[in-house]
Amino acid sequence: MLIIQKSGQAEIRVKNSRFLAEVFPVHTPEEAKAAWKYRKENYDNGGHIVYAFTVGKQQNISGCSDDGEPAGTAGKPVLAVLLGSKVTNAMITVARWFGGTKLGTGGLVHAYSDAAKAAVENCVFADLVPMDELRFTIPYPLYAQVKAFLNTLDFTVSEENFAGDVTISGRIKQADSPKLSDFLREISNGRITLDQE
Repeated sequence: MLIIQKSGQAEIRVKNSRFLAEVFPVHTPEEAKAAWKYRKENYDNGGHIVYAFTVGKQQNISGCSDDGEPAGTAGKPVLAVLLGSKVTNAMITVARWFGGTKLGTGGLVHAYSDAAKAAVENCVFADLVPMDELRFTIPYPLYAQVKAFLNTLDFTVSEENFAGDVTISGRIKQADSPKLSDFLREISNGRITLDQE
C-alpha cells in the first residue's frame, strides 16, 4: 500500500469542458468532506466538484460523490482510479467547468477517469509503514537514557508529561515496538510496559 508524499494535480480539456483533478492526503472521511466543501465554496466553476477518497491501512474506508453528474459517471470512476493506484489516506477531487457541449455518460466516465489518472501520475508516493501509537511512564532518572534510545528508533513524540514520573506518548514503526518494549522491560526490571493508544 502507498501513501502520498507529494500531492499532484492535472488539467484536461474535453470538447471545451475543463477538468481540474487534484490528489492530496486525507486521514478521515470528515477531513475528506471538509476538503470537498472548501472547494465547493471557493471554486468558481458553477458546477460539479466530484470526489473520491480512501483511508485505512488497506483502503478500508472509501467514499465518492457524483455531485450532480449522472449517477455512476463521475465519483465511481474516480474512486476506481484511486483504488487501482494502491494508495490510501488519499482523496481526488475533479472540478468541471462546462464548455457548452454535452459529453454523454460514456464521455463523462472517460473524462473524469482520465483527469484522475493524470493527477495521480503527477504525485510522488511512498510505502505505507504501519505505525503504533504508544504511551508509557518512566521514572525521571531514566529519562535521558530512554530519550537517547527513542532517537535510535525514530520515535515521534506527541506529548511528554512531567509529573512525579514522565509519561511519554508518540508514534513508532510497528516493527520497532517489540524493541522498545524489550528495552523498557530491561532497564526497569519488568516494571515499565507499553500501552497502545
